[in-house]
Amino acid sequence: MPREQSDEAQWWFQAVYSAVQQIPFGKCTSYGHIATLLGYPKRARQVGICLKHLPSFDPAEPDKWFYHDHNVPWQRVVNSKGGISPRGDGGEAAMRQAERLRAEGVEVGDARGVEEMSVDLGRFGWFPKRLEGDDQSESETDDENEDE
Repeated sequence: MPREQSDEAQWWFQAVYSAVQQIPFGKCTSYGHIATLLGYPKRARQVGICLKHLPSFDPAEPDKWFYHDHNVPWQRVVNSKGGISPRGDGGEAAMRQAERLRAEGVEVGDARGVEEMSVDLGRFGWFPKRLEGDDQSESETDDENEDE
């Protein structure tokens, strides 16, 4: 059971999960880009922490969590070099992430094994200038790939 969060922490977790939901099928972005889209470019690690603590969907209690691992595509977030971050679990979570990405048609290179699996962000990257629903003009939105 998650411990109680401050209003700011609760806002941050929800903002991260909502932003990650906007990443299109078959695309990836970085922890840092999510942080930047939310207006906190130095919080890339905190994005990762939010995704680490994303609740698992429980079919026995489908309404227990508004955000969970079945409606937040956590697998679409990688490090700034396109790498799937190892999690110290013998590669199980990284393999699960790679499998989910491959199921979406994203090519995951694993030439050096589970510790260095990566995605070509030039090909599969998603780096809009702002999130859908931001207050700024829709005409200013640019969904093209960009370097960070």
